[in-house]
Amino acid sequence: MNDDHDRHRSKMIKKKAVRDRIMSTKTMTKGLVIVHTGKGKGKSSAAFGMVFRCIAHGMPCAVVQFIKGGMDTGERNLIKDRFSDLCRFHTMGEGFTWETQDRERDVELAGAAWEKAKELILDDSLRLVLLDEINIAIRYGYLDIDEICRFLEESKPNDTHVILTGRNAHANLVEVADLVTDMTQVKHPFRSGIKAQPGIEF
Repeated sequence: MNDDHDRHRSKMIKKKAVRDRIMSTKTMTKGLVIVHTGKGKGKSSAAFGMVFRCIAHGMPCAVVQFIKGGMDTGERNLIKDRFSDLCRFHTMGEGFTWETQDRERDVELAGAAWEKAKELILDDSLRLVLLDEINIAIRYGYLDIDEICRFLEESKPNDTHVILTGRNAHANLVEVADLVTDMTQVKHPFRSGIKAQPGIEF
């Protein structure tokens, strides 16, 4: 038993020394461009987790929803009811394109959402801005990917984090991002006939 304990302790001492050396080289801080994409569930949920971390640290932040319409969601209700002093929330979309069935209106709303997003990103009082489902708007051609990448590279303040969510992130956006997570779907209850539920999907 003591031999196992000593071996484990020796192994962890070596591991800690290696980790400490690695960590000592990580000295920079900067505002990140973060992309959550992929077919799996959890892209927006993970992004809202970061929003709530900012709120918990007293760091002002903002959300712009590009696609989702006026339906009740737990995250929006909680932020608007309890944390509106720390997080500005803008729902700019009217639903998915198969629901709106009006491409011209979708393009107009996406453009307005992008203008709001730029305004918020340039506001140096904000630490983080979430652009929820912007990847969908880009994929459908509602927004110019070159303009978005150029803005993120040239105009985003150095200390501001920007999170962009949605399936099928454009390759150019992946290229300019600092952190990209591809959510992989392994199983989903929808395929078993289970509909979206409060507390899980919204």
